[in-house]
Amino acid sequence: MIFAALYALLPLLDVCSHAEETVHASSPHHLDCVRASEQCQKEQACSTKYRTMRQCVAGGKESNFSMVAGLEAMDECRSAMDALKQSPLYNCRCKRGMKKEKNCLRIYWGMYQTLQGNDFLEDSPYEAVNSRLSDIFRLAPILGEPAMTRENNCLNAAKACNLNDTCKKYRSAYISPCTSRVSSAEVCNKRKCHKALRQFFDKVPPKHSYGMLFCSCPPSDQSACSERRRQTIVPVCSYDEKQKPNCLELQASCKTNYICRSRLADFFANCQPEPRSLSGCLKENYADCLLAYSGLIGTILTPNYLRTPKISVSPFCDCSSSGNNKDECDKFTEFFAENTCLRNAIQAFGNGTDVGVWQPMPPPQTTPPITTPQQKNRERGSPNAIDNSLNVDNSIYHFCGSLQRSPINVLLLDPSQKT
Repeated sequence: MIFAALYALLPLLDVCSHAEETVHASSPHHLDCVRASEQCQKEQACSTKYRTMRQCVAGGKESNFSMVAGLEAMDECRSAMDALKQSPLYNCRCKRGMKKEKNCLRIYWGMYQTLQGNDFLEDSPYEAVNSRLSDIFRLAPILGEPAMTRENNCLNAAKACNLNDTCKKYRSAYISPCTSRVSSAEVCNKRKCHKALRQFFDKVPPKHSYGMLFCSCPPSDQSACSERRRQTIVPVCSYDEKQKPNCLELQASCKTNYICRSRLADFFANCQPEPRSLSGCLKENYADCLLAYSGLIGTILTPNYLRTPKISVSPFCDCSSSGNNKDECDKFTEFFAENTCLRNAIQAFGNGTDVGVWQPMPPPQTTPPITTPQQKNRERGSPNAIDNSLNVDNSIYHFCGSLQRSPINVLLLDPSQKT
């Protein structure tokens, strides 16, 4: 009887798969900044304006027009900026973990700073992920039992990693530098440890890397399970310091590094809490938030779980010595430690559900949103924009959303599962 029902539902699951892929395919694609730069260099007019722009903002530093002076030079810079808005460089993006990621980000921030100025909320420089990352939520309860059982899912996730060649390879690659003492004064080479951790989360399939980082812990075994989850990133090397730095100083230091600055901007953009949202997230997308959070691991702002009863994370820093900036520092730390969007995303992964996958929608608004001219320019090419002209019946997503969380779908993915 069950198998007959499964057979009957197979065509409907194909429809669901096609519907999701249609939405992904409709997302605007942005040229990566390295290719955009190469295209610009081949066109004399664009190349000339680009060189002028680079002189206007030397090396992506904070001050505009740092290598030119005078009203005439400033006019020349503005002319170059206006021209570049029509070039492939405008709205270019980068891919996390790409071969020339740092070079791509250098180009992006140079363009972004020039065109937007210094007074802006930094947008994510990364191209939206169009792969079916939402599958990690469906696979979560299959890789480990739900959190209400007595299973140590974090231990099970580590075992599953060892059975996967890619996961085992990159896990070994970071365990080695993160646990090898350099001298009596240094427990490890933190730079090599961070680089290897970034590669692990960039290269290993999310169902394995996330299984270790976001595994759920049953109430009956919080201490051992939670501590194993906390030890995933080898915090003695990647996280701990002899003294806690000030969080604002650590953030400022992060912004001098292209990768750290980009990963932080991505985290702020995709894990923004929204109290009026059912999911707790402004963008209603748990998968994007988890991806952004994992991207911070391996930077100087590497976060980790705190030893608290609830799910709470923080970089290794505090707000002492903040002076008049204490409120700003507290807001920064609260974005990590008290982030309901991130907390719900982690819990959703453990439960195998993602409320934002099938029904992407804007958060409820009680007052009209305030949109700046810069935001209007960005939204025209936003990688998260949805093409409202799609001739697709929205009711299918309600159906697929219910179906993908049903026990029948679990059986389809793994016939050995029992309902």
